[in-house]
Amino acid sequence: MIQHPAILALTIASLMTGLMLIYAGWYGTWILDKWDLHSGSELQLNLERRTYLISVILSYALLFQIASLFLYIFTADNLHSQFTGAMCAAGSLGVNSFGYPVLILKILNCLLAGVWLIINHVDTRGYDYPLIKAKYGLLNVLVPLVLLEVVFQFVYFFNLKADVITSCCGSLFSTDKHSIAGEIAGLPSGPMQAAFFGIMAATVVCGMVFFLKKRGGYLFAALSALTFLVSSAALVSFICLYFYELPSHHCPFCILQKEYHYIGYALYATLLGGTVSGLGVGVLMPFSTCSSLSGVIPNIQRRLAATTLIMYLLFTLIVVWRMLSTSFTLG
Repeated sequence: MIQHPAILALTIASLMTGLMLIYAGWYGTWILDKWDLHSGSELQLNLERRTYLISVILSYALLFQIASLFLYIFTADNLHSQFTGAMCAAGSLGVNSFGYPVLILKILNCLLAGVWLIINHVDTRGYDYPLIKAKYGLLNVLVPLVLLEVVFQFVYFFNLKADVITSCCGSLFSTDKHSIAGEIAGLPSGPMQAAFFGIMAATVVCGMVFFLKKRGGYLFAALSALTFLVSSAALVSFICLYFYELPSHHCPFCILQKEYHYIGYALYATLLGGTVSGLGVGVLMPFSTCSSLSGVIPNIQRRLAATTLIMYLLFTLIVVWRMLSTSFTLG
C-alpha cells in the first residue's frame, strides 16, 4: 500500500520538508550562537546572507507542512475502502497505533508553522532583524516535532495492511467507549453548546476591543487558543450531529466526504486559520516596542485580529446555518 500515489506524494514531500528543516535548523542554531549585528565581520555578513536563504526555504517548506495536514486527512479518508470495517478516515487512522499520533503532530505542527511564518514575515520588515532570536528559537522547537512526524507517518503508511479489520467511526466515537474520543463524544450537548457559543462570543468581543483600542492582545491570543480546544470538542459533541441528523454519530471525519459537500474542510480550515492568526497576535506582543517595528507590528496585529474574527465568525455561521436549516434537534 506504500505505493499508493497519495501515500508516495506525502512520504516524498514530507521527507523533503524534513531535510530542508534539518538544513535550516543546523544554520539556525549557528545563527543563534554567533549572531552579532554590531559586528562587521565576514562571519556576520555570511550569517545575514544565510538567513535570507533559510527564510525562503522555510517559507515553502512550512506552507507545505500546513497543507500536508489536509492532504493527510484526505488520503486517510480515500483509503478507508481498503480496510474492512472502516467507513471514513477514522477507521483508516485506527489501522495501526501510529495513525492518530501523526494526526495530532500534524495539527500541532500546522499551528507552530503558521506562527513561525507570521514571525518571519514581521522580522523581514525590520532593518535590524529584531525577531531573529525568537524566529530561530521557535524553529528549534519545530524541527524535532516535524522530524518525529515524518518518522511516524512513514511507519504508519509502511504498516498499512489491507487484510486488517479495523473499527468503524461509530465504534471509535461511541459514548459508551472508555477512551478520550468516547469521553468527548459523551459530553452533554446543552453545556457544550453554551461553552461553544460563550467562548466564541468572548473571543469576538475581545478581538474587537483589540482591533479598535489595541488592548488585551495576550487575552485575545489565550481566548483564541481556548476557542480552538472548545470548538474541537464541540465538533465531536454536538456540531457533527446536526450534519448527520443522527443523535449517535459523533465522527468528525465523515463530514469531509462528498455526501456532506466536504463541509468539514471549510470548518477545519476556518478554525485553524483563526487560531493561528489569534496566536500570532499574542506572539508579537513582546516585540511591539521594538523601534524598527513600532509602526509595523500594530498594523499587522490588527490584520491578524481581523482575520481571526472573520475565520471564527465563518465557522460559527456554518454551524448556526446547519442548526437552523435542519429539522433535527437535540433534546
